[in-house]
Amino acid sequence: MNGNRSQNSTAELDSLPDDELQAHLLEGVSRTFALTIPQLPEGLAKPVSNAYLLCRIVDTIEDEVSLDSVQKREFCRQFIAVVAGEELPEKLSQALFPLLSEQTIPLEHELIRLIPRVVAITHGLDVQQREALSQCVAIMGKGMAEFQDRDLRHGLVDMKQMDSYCYHVAGVVGEMLTRLFCHYSPEIAVHQELMVKLGVSFGQGLQMTNILKDIWDDHSRGVCWLPGNVFAAKGFDLADLQPGHNNPKFAAGFQQLIGIAHAHLRNALEYTLLIPAYETGIREFCLWALGMAMLTLRKINAHLYFSDSKQVKISRRSVKAVIAGSRLARRSDILLKTLFYLIGRGLPAPERQVLALAATVTTPEQSKPKF
Repeated sequence: MNGNRSQNSTAELDSLPDDELQAHLLEGVSRTFALTIPQLPEGLAKPVSNAYLLCRIVDTIEDEVSLDSVQKREFCRQFIAVVAGEELPEKLSQALFPLLSEQTIPLEHELIRLIPRVVAITHGLDVQQREALSQCVAIMGKGMAEFQDRDLRHGLVDMKQMDSYCYHVAGVVGEMLTRLFCHYSPEIAVHQELMVKLGVSFGQGLQMTNILKDIWDDHSRGVCWLPGNVFAAKGFDLADLQPGHNNPKFAAGFQQLIGIAHAHLRNALEYTLLIPAYETGIREFCLWALGMAMLTLRKINAHLYFSDSKQVKISRRSVKAVIAGSRLARRSDILLKTLFYLIGRGLPAPERQVLALAATVTTPEQSKPKF
């Protein structure tokens, strides 16, 4: 009975059209992206859905407990080559699928089995879109493999190393999305140079928020993504980190990281405001992610000594509030800035060095001659 039901389910999945297949897989592996991607205009929803599934395949390889670091590095290399069109996707799928453990969720098993379908969608995109996705996968795959080889029990060395990690797993996604947005809209492309840099910062803000929220989940796996030098400067050694602590020195370092994440999310708002107000779908896609991250930071800051990620997870009611607020304010830069300010009240001040990022790039308006 179970075998027949599984075969029927697989056959039904295989028969789905491309867009429905991608939507089904997204629903299974990321409810957040399954919620936000449909807000994008038709010309963007398909490549962005595909991009997320490609990134999720890399994540699945890196998180698979049955693989050692050598296997993970080789499978990442193969996947990069597959996306680039240099190797056959069937060969990779057939080699990797039988090695997946029960700790990998069922839809990720299906995602690996369906690598040929997912990559076929990639190869059917416009050349510029395909290049953006391929470059993102290459950078992410190589970077994540490098970090897999490190001893991460007691954290990263410093903030520079944390920046590097966040870039390889999230900042590069901000770069890729910016390229897709600029390919879609000449009006957005006017700001491409600045938006690429702000997009990296956007990705880091989201990733840092997740790292802070998931600190104890990671700790239970023997992993810590916090920068040791930030805490050492406060007098705390990450080697002593344990759930249930009540150490104000750790809290001081944690709040400094909240301030840095806050600054990156401030840059994310600046990124969003560079998108024309009439592109409401793209703005909502950005605003929902930004709003949920800001509310999560608020909750973390209010519960600095939490010991379980569930304690700082935002409620469904909060998610609905983000959606409603975004739809109300999406066309008004003034309203969006006001909402961001109100949500951010009480958080550690944004790190000035991160906020200065926008000033390091010359915008098209600034490059015009002054008369």
